[in-house]
Amino acid sequence: MTAAEQHHRPSAGHGTPDELTHALGSAARCRAPWLGLADTEAIVDVAGAMTVAGDDRDALDLAGQLGAAVDAVQERARTVFPDSGTRSLSWSAFGTVIPVLAGSAGAGASCIAVAITDALQQAQRCALLVDADDPARSGLTCASTNDGPWVKRVGDEVSVRYSWRDDALVARLSTELPTITPGMVPAPPDWLPDPPPDPLQATVIDLGHGGWRAAATPLYGAGAWLRRGLPSPHPILVVRATRPSLRQAEQLLARLEPWVDRGVATGVQQLVVNGARKWPSGVTGVAGPRMAALLDDAVFVPHQAGWGVAGVTDEPSPPRAVEALWPFLASWGLMPSPRRP
Repeated sequence: MTAAEQHHRPSAGHGTPDELTHALGSAARCRAPWLGLADTEAIVDVAGAMTVAGDDRDALDLAGQLGAAVDAVQERARTVFPDSGTRSLSWSAFGTVIPVLAGSAGAGASCIAVAITDALQQAQRCALLVDADDPARSGLTCASTNDGPWVKRVGDEVSVRYSWRDDALVARLSTELPTITPGMVPAPPDWLPDPPPDPLQATVIDLGHGGWRAAATPLYGAGAWLRRGLPSPHPILVVRATRPSLRQAEQLLARLEPWVDRGVATGVQQLVVNGARKWPSGVTGVAGPRMAALLDDAVFVPHQAGWGVAGVTDEPSPPRAVEALWPFLASWGLMPSPRRP
């Protein structure tokens, strides 16, 4: 901490919850003056909880450390990834970019992301599976048998760790910090290993719990995977065949819509309905205008009991799930069509 930061560091004497919140936010912004609301809230939540729990670490020091980690990742992002929404990006190094968004809680986006990756492997395609979620909340924790030894440092506190899922490369965040805030998620170029796979034919990104935030801010963090570019990304929205899921997904699309209209982000290209063979009676009637536009071409992935009990494991995805996803992947030129057993 510099002398100036020490001078402006808030006092540790905070009596009320409001005073504690203000002090922690100020400590974080001392290390990252431009810190956004989402990052500030996440930092205050974690540091505040440790204070209440009587953690030995100084909460103000922790808030400052987290703020500095965000600043380091974003400073690097500005050098490797343009932040101008008017500039079309080049996605050629990633092959076909497939961001997977969860339309609602428990939609099973991680399961679908892995099933897509496994389908690509079956078609002998080189694939990178990116886990853009906080490791503590990730649905891909068990996607590989072991965490690989290969690490690419993005800052002093955040790294990308590479593992194998059969022949697919899995990239996950690695940190000793108690949380990953939205601004700590590396820019897309920092997810590529050095040297990158050649040729890399597809990159599948599980946006996980960050999908709601990603749809609101596709300028940085996990949302950057939704940025407009060439070749155009193919975002997928995963929902359940329920009324609440369709209502929540409509709100996510509404958050993304202004960015799509401005030419900053790419709109959802495919709707996947997880855990059903068809729409139950009365469900689609609640779909808003944005969801209604996706209903006719929806792909249904039948219920998989293993996913419901264990989630994603290092075992291959259920064959019926892979079969269901194959046709639209073939329509994007990623698979042979029709599939032959």
